Amino acid sequence: TGTPIENSAEDLWSIARFALPGYLGSRATFTERFVKPLSATEPVPSVRDRLARRLRPVVLRRLKSEVARDLPDKIEQVVFCDLKPKQREVYARLLQESKTSLLEAEGGRKRMLALTALLRLRQTCCDLRLLGLRDLADEEASVKAEVLAELLDEALEGGHRVLVFSQFVEMLQLIVPRLAEKRIDFCYLDGQTRNRADVVKRFQTREVPVFLISLKAGGVGLNLTAADTVIHVDPWWNPAVEAQATDRAHR
Repeated sequence: TGTPIENSAEDLWSIARFALPGYLGSRATFTERFVKPLSATEPVPSVRDRLARRLRPVVLRRLKSEVARDLPDKIEQVVFCDLKPKQREVYARLLQESKTSLLEAEGGRKRMLALTALLRLRQTCCDLRLLGLRDLADEEASVKAEVLAELLDEALEGGHRVLVFSQFVEMLQLIVPRLAEKRIDFCYLDGQTRNRADVVKRFQTREVPVFLISLKAGGVGLNLTAADTVIHVDPWWNPAVEAQATDRAHR
């Protein structure tokens, strides 16, 4: 598999269950021996080492640098954005409200509140309309949309072909009108797309210069080698997933 193990040790059990039925025992046994100790607040190193020894005979790891030596290095750039005044105001308010809620919460509810707060803060940094705020002018709702437009203009003027990833489908849908306004042709793919092969073929045959893609729907299983530029509008919590998405083009 080229897909990162990102959730828990149970991902390993599922792969072994398919490739080597019974090798890691039953799910219940594996959970007791490995999953629970490794997911504890303080994972037990000896358990991790024992699992690694168990897997070593059946795992072969090959790095891309070893099997594709002629592949050029990726040139990576982080573009920082200063929030719009309205975004900064909403961000500060959400942050304070979240801190207050977390201080008052107890038990497992505190974890859910923290995850929800992080999600909403990230949405604030992308576009205020992701929070359900309406009647906002484009120039006050999202600094990222403006920066993305500049990056796309620069890339297209240079003859580049671009993949644009976001984990938020709503963010991609907010980008669509901007591209239409500039008469920039594009392809679009998210979890609701039915004709994936046709959409990919249209991009690969160089009919369109921009491909908007949901990170979860298009981060794996696609070859999009017609692109030479990849833009991640928002970061994913697991960098390996972002790398997988970038590698749709970097082959």
